[in-house]
Amino acid sequence: MSVRVIRGAEQWRADQELAARRTALAIGNFDGVHLGHQEVLRRVVGHAQASGTLSAAITFDPHPVKVLRPEHAPPLISTLEQRLEWMQDLGLEAVLLLPFTKDLSRLTAQEFVAQLIAGTLHAQRIFVGENFCFGHRHAGDVKLLEKLGHAHGYTVEIVPPVVLGDVVVSSTAVRRTVTDGQMDAATRLLGRPFALTGHVVPGSGIGAREVVPTLNLAADQELLPGRGVYVSETRIGGRWHRSATNVGVRPTFDAGKVAVESHLFDFDERITSGPMEVRFWKRLRPEKKFPSAQALKAQIARDLARARAYFRRADGVRRARQTV
Repeated sequence: MSVRVIRGAEQWRADQELAARRTALAIGNFDGVHLGHQEVLRRVVGHAQASGTLSAAITFDPHPVKVLRPEHAPPLISTLEQRLEWMQDLGLEAVLLLPFTKDLSRLTAQEFVAQLIAGTLHAQRIFVGENFCFGHRHAGDVKLLEKLGHAHGYTVEIVPPVVLGDVVVSSTAVRRTVTDGQMDAATRLLGRPFALTGHVVPGSGIGAREVVPTLNLAADQELLPGRGVYVSETRIGGRWHRSATNVGVRPTFDAGKVAVESHLFDFDERITSGPMEVRFWKRLRPEKKFPSAQALKAQIARDLARARAYFRRADGVRRARQTV
């Protein structure tokens, strides 16, 4: 079942089916839909199934900080399309997508509850993290949300943070691991490998002539992995191919803009356009300037061999688990 995406409170209220339902509700930006977000959303879905309510979430586009303090806006981990896809995968039935504007930001906490949480979504129970804030200047907190629930007929369940080792799972923690090239850690925090989506764009042609052929990705995401060479998988034409991907400026050649270039194993098709996705498993090494194209080519051969070895090990682990 596809998640229903309703753009704006007026459209939600105009939909007779939605307007008649009470909801189990989560509220947030959900950038990355990491393990912490997933725990909140699973509780929403579980409660909705048990109570006969509608599992729903309120989220925002663009990110509120981009409107209120653009100079401090974090690079986004995921696109809106990815967020909605992952919410759907978790079983969420409906999302109220609110265009974030300065007018919306001026709603007091009391107005946000009266107009949206109670007046539009008819919340029965709300699931939030312990640090949840809402309303103008973040004046509303969990205690106020619970207090307002007495008047508006909903209850609040506070979902504790997900902790892995000594790291509290958060969008900030995910950004830090991706920026540092720690893709193993990012995978653990997200519950899936970090992935870039976008489309194929023409490259300079230097790689194909001097080193190895690559497909070049114009990424939709703002957050890119730290510069370096990665074990990856690349999706082209709806099929996944094992690959090695370089994120960087090609310092051995032109040191231009940051590019995302994937070499697909055992792939000889000529692709010049179309959708492309890259998911990152492990960084092999940071980006480095080499004294010549031949030295770079020799290093890339070693990189590709290490990437293939990574997949062989992963296949071995997978087969061993299947025989247990």
